[in-house]
Amino acid sequence: MYIGTSIFLIALGAILKFAVTATVAGFSIQTAGVILIVAGLVGLIASFFLVTMRRDRVREEEVVPVVPERRY
Repeated sequence: MYIGTSIFLIALGAILKFAVTATVAGFSIQTAGVILIVAGLVGLIASFFLVTMRRDRVREEEVVPVVPERRY
C-alpha cells in the first residue's frame, strides 16, 4: 500500500465508523470502519518506512568520489 491508499482507507473507515448509522443483520458496519482505520494506519506507517529506506539507498548511489587530476 502506498500513502494515498492508506489515507483513503483511513477516510473510508472513519466514514463507516462515525457517519453511517445504518444497520445490517449479521454485520457491524462500525467494526468494519475500525478495521479499515487500523489497516490504513499500518499501511501508512509501512509506507513512510519504505520511503525512508528508499531515500537512503538513493543517497548512497549518488555519491561520486572526486579524484583530483594529476599534474605532470
